[in-house]
Parts: sequence; C-alpha cells; structure tokens
Amino acid sequence: MKLKTTLTCLLLLTSALSIGQIQPYGHLTIFSEDGDKFYLILNGERMNDEPQTNLRVEELVQPYYNAKIIFEDKTRQEISKNYLQIADVDGAFMDVTYKIRRDKNKPSKMKLNFFSMIPVVDGYIPPSNVYVRRWGQPAPTQQVIVQQTAPVGVVQQTTTTTTTTGGVNAGVNVGGVGVNISINDPIMTGSTTITETTTVTTGGGTAVVVQEPIQEGCYGARPMNNGNFNSALQTIKKQGFDESRLKTAKQIAQNNCLNTNQIVEICKIFGFEETKLDFAKFAYDACVEPQNYFKVNNVFSFSSSADELNDFISRR
Repeated sequence: MKLKTTLTCLLLLTSALSIGQIQPYGHLTIFSEDGDKFYLILNGERMNDEPQTNLRVEELVQPYYNAKIIFEDKTRQEISKNYLQIADVDGAFMDVTYKIRRDKNKPSKMKLNFFSMIPVVDGYIPPSNVYVRRWGQPAPTQQVIVQQTAPVGVVQQTTTTTTTTGGVNAGVNVGGVGVNISINDPIMTGSTTITETTTVTTGGGTAVVVQEPIQEGCYGARPMNNGNFNSALQTIKKQGFDESRLKTAKQIAQNNCLNTNQIVEICKIFGFEETKLDFAKFAYDACVEPQNYFKVNNVFSFSSSADELNDFISRR
C-alpha cells in the first residue's frame, strides 16, 4: 500500500513539473532569402512600420496565426498563409523559422517555406540584424497635427522720441556789463513722438506638422544588440570590486536600453545580494519590456530581495 502511494505521489510530482516547464508562448522568425524587404501582418495586426528583411515576433500565445506578407517592391506578389504553425504536433510552443524565397520560374512570385523548429530557449538574444517585435506590445504611434493658418503679418515697429526744451535765452546789457539770462518756461517744454510702422506679410495656408513617435524611456524600444551587450558585460567583469562593477553597470543602463534577459545577465556578475538589488531597481527604467520584469526575481538568493524589488516597482 505504501509503495502504491509513493508511486502515485511521484507520478503527480512528475506531471506537475512537466506542466511547469511548458512554455506559455512561442516565437516566430521570418527572413528573406534574397533580401526582399517586407511587412508582416499577423491576425490583421501589422508587426513592422518599416520594411524588414529579417523579422522576429516573440511571445506568441496562439499555436496558429493567419499571416500576410506585403513586399516593399510592389512587383512582388503578396503572400497569404492561414494556420501558420507556432506549436508542434503535440501543442507545445516552439521557436519557429520560415524563409521567403523567389520562385525560380517566376521571379515575381514569392513563396513562404518552413525552415526550422526548435524548443523555446529562455534568455535567447537575437542577432543585431533582426528586427524584434513582441506580440501584444503596442506599436509606436505617429501623431499628425494639421493646423489651418491665415496670412501672417509680421509687424516691426520703430519708435523715435524727440524732446524739445522750451525757454528763452536773452542777453542783457546792464551798466555796460553783459549778463546772459536763461528763462525756462514749462509751457514751452514738450516732446514729440514719431512712430514708424513697417508691416511684412507672409503667405498663409495649411501647415502640416508631423511628430515622430513619442518614446517615453525605453519601453518598446530595441535593446542593445548582441555584440555591444557582450562588450558591455566584459567591461563590467573587468572591474575589481562590486562597487566599481555597479557604477559601470549603471552607466551602461543609463545610456542604453536593455531587455530583461540582459538585465539578468548583468545581475549575475555581482557577488552581493545588495548590489544585485540596487542594480535591478536602477535598470527598471532602461527595460524595454517592464511587463516581463518578474524574470529578474530569479537572480536573488533571498525572497525578501524579490519582495523589495516588487514593492519598488509597484510604487512607480
């Protein structure tokens, strides 16, 4: 009886662990074999505002998507594919790659072919030449403000003030002595103001002001590319003490945008829990995906540090 109970518990534990290891999302990469730039639309949502040759969409939560690919070169035929596969036959989410290639017999005809499928790797950093978009993340918006203006008159005004002092100057000869007498009369004192006005008229009409996408902090921005980030890691590691490493790491986070996996890698360099927590708080503003900042909790040895970080984030 005891043996049966033990086996049952082990089976339940194994099942729980297996479920816990299942990734809740998959990733999709599409690249053009011949360098044709394209736009990708998944389930009616455009993934990129600028045409790309290598595009990656991360954290897709459905096993299949309807995809449409529109090419920058209008002579290339669009590609439509229903049920683009993100999961394997067992329903497990995967990191899937498709490639676009031209039809050899008809160059204007484009094809989308399956290329590879691998398990999702936690902490994977895409190459720097890949445009990355996260599913469900709002795309940067562009505001267009139209202003109707009437003819504009620019008035330049010059004021000249001339002051005239009234009075009488008289020379009087008294007893052979010449006396010069000056008499000031307030009534005869005054000022003259001359105003010269020049009007320059410029043409009017409709002014269109286009504002670039509003970017607050690093949210939604592109993180450091793989090469620059590896160089940054080496620079931090070369510092002799945690204090120096922290100062260097903060300098990097202050001037660059990072994803959660990059922040985790930096935290692992520090030897003290307090230093890890200090940097984790500081780097929050540099994170391009704050919704996934829970991943940083895994670097701490004590749950109290994770609680303090979560409290810090909740107060922001």
